[in-house]
Amino acid sequence: MLSRRWPILVATAASAFALAALVPPSTQVAGAQVDPGIFRLDHLIFIVQENRSFDHYFGTFPGADGLPYDPTVGRLRACIHDPILKTKSCTYHTSVQRQLGGPHNWKSSATSVNEGRMNGFIRALPPVKRWCVDREAKECKRFVGPALQPDVMSWHDEREIPNYWTYAREFVLQDRMFAPADSWTLPAHLFLVSGWSAFCTDPYDPMSCTSDKDLKDYGRYYYGDDPVYAWTDITWLLHEHGVSWAYYVGGGSCSFGPCDEPKGIWGKTAAGKNPLPGFTTLYETEQQENIRNHNDFLQAAAAGTLPSVSWVVPGSRASEHPASTGTISSGMAYVTELVNAVMSGPDWDSTAIFLTWDDWGGFYDHAAPTVVDDMGYGIRVPGLMISPYARRGHIDHQTLSFDAYLKLIEDRFLDGERLDPATLGRPDSRPIVRENVEVLGDLAAEFDFTQAPRPPLILDPHPLG
Repeated sequence: MLSRRWPILVATAASAFALAALVPPSTQVAGAQVDPGIFRLDHLIFIVQENRSFDHYFGTFPGADGLPYDPTVGRLRACIHDPILKTKSCTYHTSVQRQLGGPHNWKSSATSVNEGRMNGFIRALPPVKRWCVDREAKECKRFVGPALQPDVMSWHDEREIPNYWTYAREFVLQDRMFAPADSWTLPAHLFLVSGWSAFCTDPYDPMSCTSDKDLKDYGRYYYGDDPVYAWTDITWLLHEHGVSWAYYVGGGSCSFGPCDEPKGIWGKTAAGKNPLPGFTTLYETEQQENIRNHNDFLQAAAAGTLPSVSWVVPGSRASEHPASTGTISSGMAYVTELVNAVMSGPDWDSTAIFLTWDDWGGFYDHAAPTVVDDMGYGIRVPGLMISPYARRGHIDHQTLSFDAYLKLIEDRFLDGERLDPATLGRPDSRPIVRENVEVLGDLAAEFDFTQAPRPPLILDPHPLG
C-alpha cells in the first residue's frame, strides 16, 4: 500500500523564522504559567461521541448557560422562525431515543448561526422527505414536537440521559465547549488530534496543506487508502517525547489490512472518526500499533496499563448519532462502561476523563460561537470532565474547544511545546497555533489538586432498564 518512503522533515532556522510570520501575533503566548497540579495526572482520556448540541442535552441543567427563560410561558424556551409552518417553532422536551437531527456541514452551520443570531436551524433543513418537510406525514410523527416542530428543536434532560447529568452534578460541566470547526465529524476529529483540518496536494509534504473545513471525497481518508493528511499531528510530538498513547476504536474497524478481527459489540468505527491512519506521521514514526480497539481499552483500564494519552471513539451502535443503529441510551451505556472501567482500575487516582460530542448534529443551540479563524469555532457541544480531582459540581464557563485538550496534553507531557510551525521539528503550513488563541480557556482550572482523590462513582450503564 505504501509505495514511497516516508521522510522525516527537519526545519531549518530560516524556514522556522518564515513560518513564525504566518502565526498572528495575538495567538502567540510566551511564558504561560502551568498549574503544577496537572503533573498529578498521569492519564488523560478523551471520549468523543457524536452530534449533539449543548442545549439539546444540557439546556435545562441548573446553573448552566442553557435555554433562555421565556416570561410569556414561565419556563425555559427558545423560539425561531419555521419556514415550513410559516410561524415560529419552539424548543420542546422529547423522550424519543432516535432522532433525525439535521445536516451538519459548514453551509448548514453558517445558516444555523446566521451571523450570531442563532435562528437558522430550521431553515438549514433541506425541504425534502428525509428531513420531514411534510411534518404531518405518518412516518414523521415520532420526529416532530407537539406543535409539529422539527426535532432539531428538541431537548433531553436527566429523564433520558441520567448518567450524563449525574456526571455533570458530581464532577465538571463545560457550558462553553465549542466544536473546533463549523463543520462535520471528520474535521472535528482532525482538530482533536492535530489542531487543524486541511487538504494537502502532496501527502508527503506538510507545507502543501491549506485549511479545509469541508473535506469532501477528494480530501478524505478511507481505510485501506494511502494516507492523505501531511501536516503534523500531536502523536508526532508524543513520539518525540517518548509519551505513550493509544486511539481506541470499535472492534472489526479494520484500520489496517488484512483484517480478521470480529466486529465489536458496539459496532465498527468509520474512518471519519479514526483519522490517524490517514496521517503520514503515523508511518514515519511507525506507531500503527497504537490504533487499538475498545476491548484493549477495557483490559488496560483493569490492568492499570493505560497509556498517558487515550482517545476513545464509538462504533456505530454507540455513537448517539441521530438516525444511527443505536440509541441515546446505548451510547450512554457504552460511555458509562468506559468510565466505570477506569474508576474500577488502579489508574483512577491519576486520571482525568474528558467527554464531549464532535459536532452539533443540526440541533438548536442559543450560544453564538466565538470566531477565532476561518475554520471556527463551531456550534456549541456538551463537555464533561470526570476525575478524582474534579471540582465537585463545578460549571466551567471558560471558552473551550478541542484545542484545549491539545493544550493540556502539551502542558502535562510535552513541556509546553505546541503544534507550532516555528518550533516543530516537522513544520507545516498551518496559519494559526490554535492552542495559543487568547480566548481559549485552561482546563487546569477545573481541578482542585488540594483535595484528596475522590472515590469512584460507579453508575449503572442501563439506568432506564
